[in-house]
Amino acid sequence: MSRRRKPSSGAGTGALERRARPRRRGAQSARPAHASDPGRETRPRSHRLAKILVGLGLMVTTVALGGQWVLQQSIFRVQHVTLLGLRHETAGEVLAAAGLENHPTMVGVSSGSLERSLSSFAWIDSVSVSKHWPNSIVVKVHEATPVAVAFDAEHELQFVDATGRDLGPAPLKANYPTLVYLSPKNATWPYGRAGAAAALVASKLPKAFSAQVSQITVGAAGDVTLKMSTPVSFILGPPTELRAKFVAIASVIAHTTLKPGDVVDVSVPDELAVTGPAPS
Repeated sequence: MSRRRKPSSGAGTGALERRARPRRRGAQSARPAHASDPGRETRPRSHRLAKILVGLGLMVTTVALGGQWVLQQSIFRVQHVTLLGLRHETAGEVLAAAGLENHPTMVGVSSGSLERSLSSFAWIDSVSVSKHWPNSIVVKVHEATPVAVAFDAEHELQFVDATGRDLGPAPLKANYPTLVYLSPKNATWPYGRAGAAAALVASKLPKAFSAQVSQITVGAAGDVTLKMSTPVSFILGPPTELRAKFVAIASVIAHTTLKPGDVVDVSVPDELAVTGPAPS
């Protein structure tokens, strides 16, 4: 009678290992094919994102070009203009110089563009524009303010602003102080350059005595003298410390008895000096 051999513990273990291996290989083969290549998933996403961005760019460009085309149409061109604050220049000349008669586009009109177009008009300091779509604008003109008068090279009286600019003809009875430049060399119109101190002082005169100032003279060195209607003169010197000098002048007028021809030096406000008229 033959005996059956029991498998040894070592042989049994090997069989188990051989049976287990296919399951491990099968488990490995069941893994998704793309798990070993993560780049395959990101590449399609980046392609889709690029297409979306390109599409958005084309859409924005199309809308912008379409908007520009629409704004060029006649309905969005200037058809109605209202001018405000214009006193010394004619409306027709201003409209022509600004190009508004040519019906420019609404988007092409601005305060800066109009100021550049109207820079040749002496009285126009600045302009402001308000738009009322689709085709109306209101142009408000800010004119210069005269502070004095002066004679030009042809001895014609002109208005002068605070910067010394010649604003145009003034009547002989204009109630402003007259500027006089004491150094006639290169004096074609000195009040915007060497004689600018006179215009500056004229623009700063206080109401307390401005109506009494008949003449403001300025020398080549920039020293200024006020000649009053009394007639009394006040030497200001350079156009500095004007507030203190004006206070000194007002005090002298209020508290001192002056004779016609007296000259008061207020160039140093705390050290006033009064002299009589020069001997004849």
